Amino acid sequence: MSTLEETVRRALAPVFAPGSEVGDSLVLDDVDVSSAGRRHVVRVVVDGAGDEPGDIDLDAVAVASTAVSQALDDADVLGQAPYTLEVTSPGVDRPLTTRRHWARARGRLVRAVLADSSSLLLRVVSVDDEGVHGTGEPQMVKGRPPRAKDVGAPHDLPWADLVRGEVQVEFRRADELDDLEDLDDDADDADDADDETEDEQ
Repeated sequence: MSTLEETVRRALAPVFAPGSEVGDSLVLDDVDVSSAGRRHVVRVVVDGAGDEPGDIDLDAVAVASTAVSQALDDADVLGQAPYTLEVTSPGVDRPLTTRRHWARARGRLVRAVLADSSSLLLRVVSVDDEGVHGTGEPQMVKGRPPRAKDVGAPHDLPWADLVRGEVQVEFRRADELDDLEDLDDDADDADDADDETEDEQ
């Protein structure tokens, strides 16, 4: 982190202090300051306070944006240089590097990168002082199907063994597919019943 980014982070600390209007619902996750011509681009990433999974309240982000802008103007950390402010939530590509990151990813499919340079795919179940706990998920290895014993197997990953986590994009969860299959079965049963009714007529 550059000196300017550290200065911006210090200026914004009161905005996200516990007990403040913003700090009760959001935390400051990251700060990035870049240049676009003569203008600075200040990107402030905010995340939900606490470690409960869930989406971020967009109203809270709007309140944070106003407070951040005011704090930057009051502190004058950017001098007279014009700047563009972006206040945003973490994208799915944000690596999981802290306990809070992992905790908020509970229920998500994550590729865990380990200290020995290996990796594994798991669904995060819980997070505690010992580390991250999850269950193994199917993953193809050079086109080969996953080994049955790896699917659903428990994994307990100590913090010392974890380098980072990478959240995986899921288009269909297994339980959602099961629900769709159940709906299809119900629809097929209804069609069969209609056919029988028409035959009787």
